[in-house]
Formats: sequence, C-alpha cells, structure tokens
Amino acid sequence: MASTTPEGLQIRPRHMDFDLPNPLPRHWNGGDAFKTHLFDAMSVLFPDGERFFIDSVRQFRDCIDDPVLDEQIRGFIGQEGHHSREHLEYSRRLRDLGYDVERIEKRARTRIRYTQKKFSPQRQLAATAALEHITAIMADGLLRNDAYMADAHPALARLWRWHALEETEHKAVAFDVYNQVCGSRKLLRRAMLMGTFFFVLDTTRGLAHMLKVDGLLWNWRVWRDGIRWMWGKEGVFRPLISAYLDFFKDGFHPWEHNNLDLLHATREEFDGAPLIQAGAA
Repeated sequence: MASTTPEGLQIRPRHMDFDLPNPLPRHWNGGDAFKTHLFDAMSVLFPDGERFFIDSVRQFRDCIDDPVLDEQIRGFIGQEGHHSREHLEYSRRLRDLGYDVERIEKRARTRIRYTQKKFSPQRQLAATAALEHITAIMADGLLRNDAYMADAHPALARLWRWHALEETEHKAVAFDVYNQVCGSRKLLRRAMLMGTFFFVLDTTRGLAHMLKVDGLLWNWRVWRDGIRWMWGKEGVFRPLISAYLDFFKDGFHPWEHNNLDLLHATREEFDGAPLIQAGAA
C-alpha cells in the first residue's frame, strides 16, 4: 500500500526557537487557570508519548516498500522528535513553578512501558494511529478557532500553533503504515477506545494537580467555566465530536478531513513556504 497523504505534501521538521518566558506565566492562556493547565497537562504527556509514537512506527519501517511513504516516515520521526524536545523545555518551566511534573510523567511512562512489553507491535502501532487522530482533530480545531488561545502569551501560542501545524501535516503517516502491515479495523477501534480513555484520564489528572497547586482545585467556578469552554454550546471541543467518531467508520482515512487550505495559511505564518512542491499535482 502506498502513502495516501496528498501528493507533493512535504513533511519535514522545522528547527524552531520559541524563547519560552522564564519564569513561565502561571496562567499564560488569557489569565485563565483552567485553559492554561489543560494545555500544560497535555504538554507534559507529549515527550514520552511522542517517543512511543516514533518507536511504534520505526518497528515497521523495513516493511515499507513505497519510497514516498518511507520519506514521510522520516519526516514524521523528525517532527515528533522536535516536538518532544520543545515540550521537555516547556516541562522544565512548569517544574520551576512548583508543579510535580515528574509524577505526571511517571504515570504515562509506566503505562507506555507496560504497553511495549505486553502488546504486540501491531497493537502499539494501532494505538499510535488512534492517538494521532485525536491530536490531528484537536490541531485542526486550534488552528481554526481563536478561542483556544484567546489572549495567550505569544510565545506559548506560537509553540502550540507550530505543533498543531506539524501534527496536521503528518496525521496520516502512522495510519498508512498500519494499513500496510496490519489493517484490522477492529484492532484500530479498540485502540481508539483505550487511547481515548487514558488520554482523558492522564490529562484530567494533570489538570487537577496543577489547579491544586494553585489553590483552585475546589473552586467550582473554575470547573464550571472550564467545562463550558470545552463542551458548552460554543465549546471548543464540541465541533470535534463528529470528526472523532468518523474514525470508527469502515474505510475512514484521516485525509477525508481535507484541511490543505488551513495548512497552507499556517505554513506561510511559520516559514512562508508553499504547501505543495512545484510541479506536483
């Protein structure tokens, strides 16, 4: 099976320097603790998670005979490696503010090690393809909807937009590798259900910990406003439900959610480069 990423779409890492503020503003996302710590909690999970993604795809690289997909795997590994490094620096800033980053990391790391020890390489790759879909639809939402980062600190907003851009660029790479080496939809759906559960669990635990450190864990208004921001009538996550459920359909592929125009606009924001190579169809 060949790559199904749009022809000519380059997947390459960008060497960015975000110059994160030191110290990090405690509530950098519009002064809102809930919005800030939701992103902070996800960020802490990314370095270990992205190393797991890289390892799960790399296990099957020798099975790929399509040179285009092989090159996209190279770009995927490079992008995820850069994400991991930037989010490690982000975690150091959070640690300096008094948050127990190691505790959050340890939970995720223990689960990843268990997965790598007990699950087959195919199940590990299915988990990667599923979680890449979650990050892809969230990335699309962030790039489209200013409410994700309204009044955020510019350096943090830029970091998250860069991450969202590259997650969108490589959103189908793990999926295409999985289809070539396994392809079981049943396994993929099971991986999505399990991945969603643990992603939500770990993110919520991290969020709760950071609110506790801030003395806001039992402030009902913080939770009320935060949940409304996520899932209310105008909630930022509410429009993602349909895109999430598409993953469970027979024959679904991530590029059915075609957002090339959004990619083009966002790439110009970062590097001014054309989205498609010259001469590509």
